[in-house]
Amino acid sequence: MQLVGALLTLLVVLGTLPVLAGAYQFLVLALSVFATHLEKTRIHLPRVAILIPAWNEGMVIGATIDRLMQLEYPPDRLRIYVIDDASTDETPEETIRRNKKWPKNVFHVRRVAGGEGKAHTLNYGLAQLWQNDWTEAVLIMDADVIYTASSLRRMARHLVDPEIGAVTAYIKEGSRSPSLVQRFITFEYITATGASRRAQNVMGFLACLSGGAQLHSRENLLAIGGAIFDDTLAEDTFTTFNTQLEGRKAIFEPNALVYAEEPDTLRMLWKQRLRWARGNVQITQVFANLWFNGVKHESLGSTAMAVLWFSIFLMPVFQIGTAIGLLGLYAIDPAWAWELFRAYWIVASLVYLLVTFASYVIDWESARKSWFEGVMFPGVISLIVIVYALVPPLFDSWLVFVPAPSWAKATLVLFLYLWTALAMPVSYLAMLAEDHGHMRLSKALLYLAGYGPFLCAVTFGAYVKEWQGADKTWDKTVKTGKVG
Repeated sequence: MQLVGALLTLLVVLGTLPVLAGAYQFLVLALSVFATHLEKTRIHLPRVAILIPAWNEGMVIGATIDRLMQLEYPPDRLRIYVIDDASTDETPEETIRRNKKWPKNVFHVRRVAGGEGKAHTLNYGLAQLWQNDWTEAVLIMDADVIYTASSLRRMARHLVDPEIGAVTAYIKEGSRSPSLVQRFITFEYITATGASRRAQNVMGFLACLSGGAQLHSRENLLAIGGAIFDDTLAEDTFTTFNTQLEGRKAIFEPNALVYAEEPDTLRMLWKQRLRWARGNVQITQVFANLWFNGVKHESLGSTAMAVLWFSIFLMPVFQIGTAIGLLGLYAIDPAWAWELFRAYWIVASLVYLLVTFASYVIDWESARKSWFEGVMFPGVISLIVIVYALVPPLFDSWLVFVPAPSWAKATLVLFLYLWTALAMPVSYLAMLAEDHGHMRLSKALLYLAGYGPFLCAVTFGAYVKEWQGADKTWDKTVKTGKVG
């Protein structure tokens, strides 16, 4: 019985790993002011070919090209290639219209046999670039991404250092009148991009170049084969890993700001993130010999990289494991189960406060627009438990005077123990309610369960899809041109 208790306790302790990994990133973040790479930069303006894979992007491609032509970058050192993946909308017409306005800068490249996904489309474009030596750097982006005027110049300066193979920008959700889901994404990106990638600069590795904003030197792309790995749903992460494994660095430039229109419904978010999460499953398998292997690569094989990667990749497992551990301990040692429960949520509470307050320092603009979603990120029920963990007398005194039968109190305790696992299906129900047009119910369920648990549910869904051997189909995210 002692061994069983020890194993159940271990499950709960392991459940704090993602929380502690998040805290570690935010603590390391304080050192990011010393890891900017700016001391090795100078004004550097290589000839940049911008590749925009586009399939039915007629609503956004025109504005995207217009903004690119307003970049603070010499026009004679900039070429924009729209790789039209057999679009059936106004994408060709919008691009050709810009070609007539800027014939030396904008080019329409039609790919007749389309529908194979982003990586194949990019490779079609790269094959055109390698036919001559004009291109010195390649900017890979998405059709809806709006670059601020100084962004490309800020990214390009890092490529003066031959050790740098790729640079990524800070992508922010930029929709006018954002929906509830987009406001949650706005806050998420502060932590998932603004904070974590700054911390990764300090730790000497980058987990992923943003798919919509990655600048590569010509030498880097040729070193990794001159093409993007296409047998995956996470081509950007594969490119990031291969860049570093080939001996060059990939870094994050937080001052290069770009804005994108992110999914505005839970269903669209589910489709996008399921593709990302399945890609991470594939990455984890392909690079199995890299994890905790500093000999293979000093930074990518470091313990820090592995802990950060698996704390996200295995988040649903940790959440379910915590619930199982507490439930099992309740059966054999209720007092110890309660102490562990309190300890788990105290740790979670402190990290929640750290992350939430630090987010305002990292990105005041985004935090100001999504402060309420930031507070509600873990969900109402988790917030109640957090308050209890921090100020237990508020609830202890109340529970003492509540005339409830013992079975009711026992049911409440079991519900709280299981909540880390239950939050995922409840958040999934929010999407199902949305699918059936019950928007108020959907909103209520999402606030109740939390946006974080919804992301965990997506990852769990990726496990299932990969286990089923589902096709690696590219599920397009619809963009409507809402970015201001």
